[in-house]
Amino acid sequence: MVFDRTNLDRFPRDPGVYIMKDQAGEVIYVGKANNLRNRVKQYFGQTSDTRFFVSLLDDYLNDIDLIITANAKEALILENELIKRHQPRFNVNLKDDKNFLHLRIDSSSKWPKIDVVRSPRRDGALYFGPYHSASKIRQTLKLIEQYFGLRNCDDLTFRNRARPCLQYQIKRCPGPCVLPVDHRTYDNHVQDVIRFLQGREDELVRSLKGKMEHASQALDYENAARYRDQLRAILGSLEDQNMVQIRQLDQDVFGLYREGASLQVSILFVRRGKMVGSRTFDFMEHGIPDSELLSTFVNLYYNSGAAMPDEILIPVTVSNFEVVEAYVSELKGRRVRLKVPQRGANKRLLETANKNAEHAYFQARRDLSARDGGLVRLKEKLHLKNVPHHIECFDISLFQGTEPVASCVAFEGGSPKRSRYRHYKIKTVEGTDDYGMMREVLTRRLKSGLIKADLPQLIVVDGGKGQLNVARAVLQDLKIDGLDVVSLAKARIIDGINDADGGVLKTSERVFIPGVREPISLRSNTHEYFLMTQIRDEAHRFAINFHRKRRIDRNFRSVLDDIPGIGPGRRKTLLRHFGSLKAIKSASSDSISELKGFSSTLAQTIVHHLKTQDGQ
Repeated sequence: MVFDRTNLDRFPRDPGVYIMKDQAGEVIYVGKANNLRNRVKQYFGQTSDTRFFVSLLDDYLNDIDLIITANAKEALILENELIKRHQPRFNVNLKDDKNFLHLRIDSSSKWPKIDVVRSPRRDGALYFGPYHSASKIRQTLKLIEQYFGLRNCDDLTFRNRARPCLQYQIKRCPGPCVLPVDHRTYDNHVQDVIRFLQGREDELVRSLKGKMEHASQALDYENAARYRDQLRAILGSLEDQNMVQIRQLDQDVFGLYREGASLQVSILFVRRGKMVGSRTFDFMEHGIPDSELLSTFVNLYYNSGAAMPDEILIPVTVSNFEVVEAYVSELKGRRVRLKVPQRGANKRLLETANKNAEHAYFQARRDLSARDGGLVRLKEKLHLKNVPHHIECFDISLFQGTEPVASCVAFEGGSPKRSRYRHYKIKTVEGTDDYGMMREVLTRRLKSGLIKADLPQLIVVDGGKGQLNVARAVLQDLKIDGLDVVSLAKARIIDGINDADGGVLKTSERVFIPGVREPISLRSNTHEYFLMTQIRDEAHRFAINFHRKRRIDRNFRSVLDDIPGIGPGRRKTLLRHFGSLKAIKSASSDSISELKGFSSTLAQTIVHHLKTQDGQ
């Protein structure tokens, strides 16, 4: 069924959101409009819209749903929510960016500490960032712990500690958990940390110099030396930052670079006038005009929890400029200026952001070209039927025959696709039958793939000819044709032969393929060698980590797990409330029954079980 265009004349002229759906009812595009009828009509007939999907509407479009809103701002907010919910294939999709890290300080706490969080929340706490690498945030935390002396333990540990920890012994925490620490002194340390994280270096330096001089005059040389070390550390960290603005503003600078339907967005982060980092986003085959794409991108980016600056610099005027500015201001809680600079320092920042976008664009294309070339050479080297854009690798992990598990890791286009990684617990095989375990896991994966029409183009199994024959047998049993399968064996030591330096001599990595007796050797320092060993090592790592977790869970099984009616949720509630297993054993049934989700009968069962377990 094709969309009936005669319905367009009955569309309202109100602001709102339109939702395009395909024949299966799947949402393929979400858009906003000040006038729904006029905007939707622009997709049909003579149109200047060059976006790729517009030319496909006659084939894809089955229906258009409308949601009328009171104004353009409501339409903007609703569009954001619907795009995040449905992830339409033809929209600019910006998933919540899990790579951004922030530091959080809840100054309302009696003894504040620093937490590392992924996304800021509107909870009244102070957030600092974003930090774009784990190493950068570790460096910052190390400096704070070494010179400012804030606690770093979690609240549960803090409430239940009976004596100071190692941090107190090495003079990195005053021990407020158990010792009578002066609250005003601790709060001064918190304020110094806030000044440091906010980039208010002049104010912080003056404060530390004043404290150092005051301590020196009072003959308190130990504290004077501590303030001196703090001052040196702060001044040293400031030397690594370059001033790009005289005005001490927080700015996000958006740069664009486009070639045809492909677009790169770069964001430069300027905090208190200093460049602190950047981030790039790649959009392939998006023919959306720059102004419309940037409008949607800005809304989705800040709605996902990104830190809000004082100013946002963009290279082109976005559609609904005033609405976007009002929306991001509402997210921050005060005015955020949206600007398209034409001259001066802001214009130079914008040019830098555009250059970053251009560099990232060509770097991404070079990486993509190299990966594609490696996949083509891998096809030729291993005599595959298809270019293996979707590869899955399987590995088995067990220790002394216990807790056997398997892993499946997926690579798409030569890069890891972690959302497709899978763990498997071995269910039907006893002992150390590696072949049987591999058969079980491959059968489970491929049966599921047949049902969902989701099969890889190449299966790699870790091992030699035996594992390869198991994989081939599974494919034959399930009557699957056209799917390539190989096994990858690690390099082995050649007995009795040493290399030129007297060390052991090893073979190269060996790939076994169906119908060929001798393995194919992969020459090191080639793309195909790197790809195959990377995916094998990733499968090995993933399996070992899962197996280790299973062993730890088994070894540290709580006695609470043996109580009927106690699952992971209730166990966590008990430990969080009472603090330890010893405290739970000392609790009465009445105090346990006061917890949410614990009946008086369950509370009595817990008390009885724990007393029986202790032999009382």
